[in-house]
Amino acid sequence: MPRNETRPPGTALTATLCFVILVASVQQTIVIPLSGVIGHQLDVDTTAIGWTLTASFLAAAVTTPIAGRMADLRRKRTVLLGVLVIVLVGSIIGAVTESLPWLLVARVLQGLSFAAFPVSIAILRDEFTPKRLTSAMGLLSGTLGFGGAIGMVLTGLLVSEGTDYRRVFWLATGMTIIALVGVVATVPSRPNPTPGRVDWAGAALLGAGLVLLLMPLAEGVRWGWTSPATIGCAFGGLVVLGVWFALERRIGQPLVPTEMLTRRPVLFTHLAGLLVGAGMFVNVTAVMYFVQSSRGVAGYGFDADPMRASVMFILPGATVGVIASICSGMLITRFGPRSVMAAASVLGVLGFGSMIVAHEHAWQVVCASMLMCAFTSLSYASLPALLVAEVEPGLTGVANSVNSIARTVGSSVASALLATLLTTHTAAGVATVDAYLIAFAIGAGCAVAATLLVFLATAKSHRRRQAGAEAAPVG
Repeated sequence: MPRNETRPPGTALTATLCFVILVASVQQTIVIPLSGVIGHQLDVDTTAIGWTLTASFLAAAVTTPIAGRMADLRRKRTVLLGVLVIVLVGSIIGAVTESLPWLLVARVLQGLSFAAFPVSIAILRDEFTPKRLTSAMGLLSGTLGFGGAIGMVLTGLLVSEGTDYRRVFWLATGMTIIALVGVVATVPSRPNPTPGRVDWAGAALLGAGLVLLLMPLAEGVRWGWTSPATIGCAFGGLVVLGVWFALERRIGQPLVPTEMLTRRPVLFTHLAGLLVGAGMFVNVTAVMYFVQSSRGVAGYGFDADPMRASVMFILPGATVGVIASICSGMLITRFGPRSVMAAASVLGVLGFGSMIVAHEHAWQVVCASMLMCAFTSLSYASLPALLVAEVEPGLTGVANSVNSIARTVGSSVASALLATLLTTHTAAGVATVDAYLIAFAIGAGCAVAATLLVFLATAKSHRRRQAGAEAAPVG
C-alpha cells in the first residue's frame, strides 16, 4: 500500500506497540522477585523454581525466529494477535494453577511474548516513513529495555509477604487483554507482498539446537559444569546448529538467511545484542538479589522485601529507562545509533562500576541502577536502527528476531554466570559480596564490548556513507 494512503494515527499505533512490548517484557521478569514466595506456596526447591525463568527463555529462543519469519510473509497483525492469544492462555493458566508442572507450561506460553518484538518492528517499517521510523523504533526498543524493571516493580507492589503470587499472573492476563484490544483497534491488517514460505525443518533444527545449548547454561550449576550431561548437551547443541546452518545455506527460502550470521555488520550487531542482553540481566537480577540480602547475615544488602526492593531500588531506574526510551529516537536521529550506543556504554560502565566501589548506602545503589537502566534502554533502542540500515525491508522481522534470540541467549548466559557466582563464592552458606562485584564487573565489560562490536560492525559502511556525502555535488 502506498505510503500516502490513509493510515491510522502514528501516535496511537506507536503507543499500542510500545504497550505490547511492555507486556512482553513484564512476562519475562515477573517471577524473578518471587522465587522464595513461589517455592514456599508450592513447596518446591529453588532448582525447580529456577525453571520458571528458564522455561520462558527457552520458549522465547525457539519461537522468536518463526514469528519473525511469519511476519515477513503473512499479515503482520494476524501474527501479532496470534502471539498475544498464546501469551494470554499462558497467563490464565499461571493465574489458576496450583502445581509446578502447569506453572511451567504457563511460563513456556508466556515466553512466546518475546516474539512480539520482531513482529512489531516489522509493522513499524511498513507503516512509517524512514524519518518517523527511527524515533518509533527507538521508543519501542527502549520499552523492551526498561520493561523488565517495570515488571519487577509491579510484582513488588502486588505481592507482599504472605500474599498469593498468582496475583501477578492475573495482572499479566489483564495487560495482555488490553494489548489485544489495542492491536485490533490500531494495527492495520495489510496483505504482505513478500513471497515465500516458513522453513519448518529449519525451525525444528534451530529450536532443538538452541534448547540443547541453553540447557547446560540453565542446569550447569546443578549438573556440574564438567559433567557428561552438561558437556553432552552443549556439544549436541553445537552439532545440531551446525547441521541447521548447512541446511540454511542449501535451501532457497531459509528460516534465517545465512548472511544474517556471516555479514560482518549484521553478525557483530547480533553479538552486541547478546552482550547487551547479558548486561540487562545482570542489572535487574543482581540488584534485586543484592538489596534483598540480609546485612546482618551476609554483611551487605538492605533486608528489603519484594515490595521495598521494587519500589525503592528498581522503580527509579525504571523511570530513567522510560525517559531514555522516549528520548532515544530523537537522539538516534540527531547523532546516529553508533554515537548513542557509545554514550550508553559510558553510562553502563559508570553504573556497573559505581556498584563495585560504592554500595553501602541505598542512594548509591539507586543511582547506579538508574545509570544501568539508561544503558539498557539506549542500547536496546540503537540495535534495531543499526539492523534496519543493513537489511532488506522484507527481512526486517527475521533480522530483529535473530537479534532477540541473541539477547535471550545473553540473558541465559548471564543467568548461568550469576547462579554459578552465587553458589561458588560463599561463606557460611551465604553468597559473599565478591560474587556480586564480579557480576557487576562482567556487566561493565559487556557494555564496553557491545559498543566496540557496533563500531567494528559499521566502520566500513560509515566510511562509505561519509565518502558518498563528500563526493556529492553541492547546490
